[in-house]
Amino acid sequence: MRLAALFPGQGSQAVGMGRDLAERWAAAREVFAAADRTLGVALSKLCWQGPEEALRLTENTQPALLAHSIAAWRVLAAAGIRVGAVAGHSLGEYSAVVAAGGLGLDDALRTVRLRGRLMQQAVPVGAGAMAAVIGIDDELVVAACAEATAAGGGVVAAANFNAPGQVVIAGDAAAVGRAAALCSARGARRTLPLPVSAPFHSPLMAPAREGLEPALRGVALAPLEVPVYRNVDAVPVASPEEVRDGLIRQVDAPVLWRATVERMRADGFDTFLEVGTGNVLSGLVRRIDRDARCLAAGTVESIEAAIAELVG
Repeated sequence: MRLAALFPGQGSQAVGMGRDLAERWAAAREVFAAADRTLGVALSKLCWQGPEEALRLTENTQPALLAHSIAAWRVLAAAGIRVGAVAGHSLGEYSAVVAAGGLGLDDALRTVRLRGRLMQQAVPVGAGAMAAVIGIDDELVVAACAEATAAGGGVVAAANFNAPGQVVIAGDAAAVGRAAALCSARGARRTLPLPVSAPFHSPLMAPAREGLEPALRGVALAPLEVPVYRNVDAVPVASPEEVRDGLIRQVDAPVLWRATVERMRADGFDTFLEVGTGNVLSGLVRRIDRDARCLAAGTVESIEAAIAELVG
């Protein structure tokens, strides 16, 4: 068995996330306490009690998901679980780098909170949109985005290549609507508007990247203990500068999740442990490769089951 850890991104959050871990394990409790201290807000209370509207605010969602993932990871690591590589979807790449020893928890929490704030500020609420396109080839989606952009009235681009037949597009709201209509006309089974507050991973996020870059350049990064497969190119890297470059570029570049999983499978990883909230990534991995083995580790029950299966 070759085991890799995967860390979820925005959209996986849920009120109550991580509370059972903090009640069960001191290591998890300390991560949430550190998040409260570092950010100067009761992030743990927001994770555990909501309200949901506040948890959905991007600048809250991003550190909340990171805190839950790292709380779960520290429990797993203390139990003896070791992985050969890590990867994370969008925001989850920060959790992956922390888990691999490249970034301190406090620095990561501060950085992702800033990241969330800058991403929200880059485009006025309601001006941007995202939509999932289901059931047609990636190339057709990319072509539809190019045609919709060329028609004028905004820009739209593929933002997440998640799995075969599942691409998310993002950009100006009108352009996203045009591209979605073109995809439907060309055979998409469904186009689903997503309930998000900004067009993440689109060219409209360039101001967020420009704002975040100085902060990322000022953060201390260490060589990773195991490689992280970057969102921007699906390439495994371990050096601080390669990791930093990937985190900067991913803000307004598409997430190449399908290519990431395919590369990890080609490199021999056959078992994937999804660490943190939900099981979205496990579902995507199974769509990408039905032979891949997936385990979730975000609740007390699922973590204990994963430890029993992987460590004994």
